[in-house]
Amino acid sequence: MTSTVIAGGGTAGLALALALGARGHRVRVLERGGPPPQGPVLESAGRWERPGVPQAGHDHILNALGVRVLRTHAPAVLDAALAEGARLADLTAAAPPGPAEPGDEDLVTLLVRRSVLDLVLHRAASALPRVSVSHRTTVRGVLTAPTGRRVTGVVTDGGERIPAGLVVDASGRRAASRSWLAAAGVPEAADLTGPSRLHAFGRFYRLRDPGGPPPGPLNRANAAGGIWDHYSAVLHPADNEVFAVTFGALPGDRAMAALRTPAAFAAACRLSPYLAAWVDEGAARPIGPVRAIAMPPNVLRGAGPGLRAPVAGLLRTGDAACVTDPMFGRGLSLALAHAFGLAELIGEHPAADERLALAAADLADRLLRPWFEEGVRDSRSRAELWRAAAGAPPGPGPAAPPAPEGGPTVAPVPGPVRTAALAAAAADRTVWRGITRIGTSLATPAEVFAEPGFTDRVRAARAGARAPGGPRPPAYAALRGAITARVPDRKEG
Repeated sequence: MTSTVIAGGGTAGLALALALGARGHRVRVLERGGPPPQGPVLESAGRWERPGVPQAGHDHILNALGVRVLRTHAPAVLDAALAEGARLADLTAAAPPGPAEPGDEDLVTLLVRRSVLDLVLHRAASALPRVSVSHRTTVRGVLTAPTGRRVTGVVTDGGERIPAGLVVDASGRRAASRSWLAAAGVPEAADLTGPSRLHAFGRFYRLRDPGGPPPGPLNRANAAGGIWDHYSAVLHPADNEVFAVTFGALPGDRAMAALRTPAAFAAACRLSPYLAAWVDEGAARPIGPVRAIAMPPNVLRGAGPGLRAPVAGLLRTGDAACVTDPMFGRGLSLALAHAFGLAELIGEHPAADERLALAAADLADRLLRPWFEEGVRDSRSRAELWRAAAGAPPGPGPAAPPAPEGGPTVAPVPGPVRTAALAAAAADRTVWRGITRIGTSLATPAEVFAEPGFTDRVRAARAGARAPGGPRPPAYAALRGAITARVPDRKEG
């Protein structure tokens, strides 16, 4: 059976190692960071220093797709996370009245910090007899066959040459394999990219009353807050009385950039609907600084102009294969789905030859491309809405990603139709179910809007819909004023 080297021990790399190791494959994970500390999971997760994975300290969502992947392929990992204080949130708690239907059991998310989930994955993969994890080891290049279009192993920063039947790049957003192949003189297609156009700030808190009632309602079933027409402010509960608050804003807005200061962040929380009670000093305490969250561009690797045949013996997974705007919470679940999908393909193609490379490209096209394209559209539409509210001119760039060379993409659902569906979802449980399946990555917009009768229900529900109730966010000027007032001696430019 072919041996596999996985470069990167993040969520995707560990999930693939777990999936392959459980099938009896020999796997070696090479991770440039240090190992997690020994001891209880929660304590060790809190002390695990991972400078190569800076996003691990930010809020993450394991949406319904990710939960379904774990239930199907790694139930022991899900059980271990739940045993460590993670919780499953039933999204149907926020649905309009109506009968339950088959499939509603999938509409759940896992409330857990990424550090806890990654540590559970690390221990599950490391416990397998044919899986080894080498920490503080970085892949610097690849070994190639004389033909040049087949990878046969890797070279580490310590000079070790490791032959392998298959190499998997799980190095994250930097996608290190692109530089490996360039150094080896192996050409490949360019990436498809689309800017995220957004900026975010987040902070973690811990409730002071363990086991007590929540300080406020979760108006979004697994979250509190909202996505408004000039910013977003959303709270996500996690494990063990921990929750995170994340603000989304336009980059370049100097007033909103003041959110990086604790006083301004707290002021914005007090003004934002549904958040004030949660961050009250009597209810919760901060357990870390306010972190600015970089929003990388949406990227689909090797799918751009100049499409070439995939390189045999080399695959990518996780963010090394596809990056979607983190603001929309799809990345973690897509990484798990892609890793376990690759494991199945590797089992079907043990020789790791060109057929595996082509099958992996097809998997990326089916699983990742729709969400890459959705990320580009979502990023642009939200940014343009916020720019209009701020009185800023429209941003540059195309409204949609270019079509693949192999053929046209599925026609996108028009913006007004989506807007109507979002409004209709408040009154019609069937429409709500479809919109929720999109939001949790269980189905693409094209799939949901093509379902028989769906658009008819949208029109009917929209016609009788009432104006949304509940608290409203502060006006843009009022929010900016409250934030800047909490920054002493700040000069507006």
